[in-house]
Amino acid sequence: MSDVLIPGARDVRGTLEEPTDEPRAVVVACPPHPQHGGSRSDQRLVAVSEALRESEIACLRFDYGAWDEGYGEREDVRNAVRWARDEYDVADAGDVPVGVFGYSFGASLALLASADTDPDAVAVLAPATRLADDRDALAALDSIDAPLHVLHGERDTTVDWEPIVERARARGDETTALAGDHFFLGDRDEIARVVGAFFERTLLESV
Repeated sequence: MSDVLIPGARDVRGTLEEPTDEPRAVVVACPPHPQHGGSRSDQRLVAVSEALRESEIACLRFDYGAWDEGYGEREDVRNAVRWARDEYDVADAGDVPVGVFGYSFGASLALLASADTDPDAVAVLAPATRLADDRDALAALDSIDAPLHVLHGERDTTVDWEPIVERARARGDETTALAGDHFFLGDRDEIARVVGAFFERTLLESV
């Protein structure tokens, strides 16, 4: 485990967890809303990170910079993806695949940022369909060509996730329904298992 300073105009710091051997891929993990306590220490992100490490995949969990209504935070995700891609770009060995994972607010940002950073796979947990009129996560799906997996809580009434799940199914993407609400108490291990398996399939199959 090591601390990382993400290059960019904002102060963005993260925690990089790597497997014992050389990572075969890397995933950027985006936390929930920072004004509601969201951080890189979120238990769902930590559980996913642990599962990824067991699959020889590194995971960068990070904290957003100063609150900027979602605009600066979206750029934080973009910069984190760029950092991950540059960090594991090994000369003469090919690029290491990069995935993006996000939960809640972080899930919406993961979709928005993935639309123009071209990750190799994207998984989101409880995404809000829209953060604002000009930050439409549903519309961002049309610009994502990578494999996508959307997880949602069947009793989640906190965010409007249904349109994203419907669009993902129409696209032929993977979806997983969990029995919980938006906070997924007791579902941490299942989330880690599903997300870890998805990234193992999509990021490692061609490595």
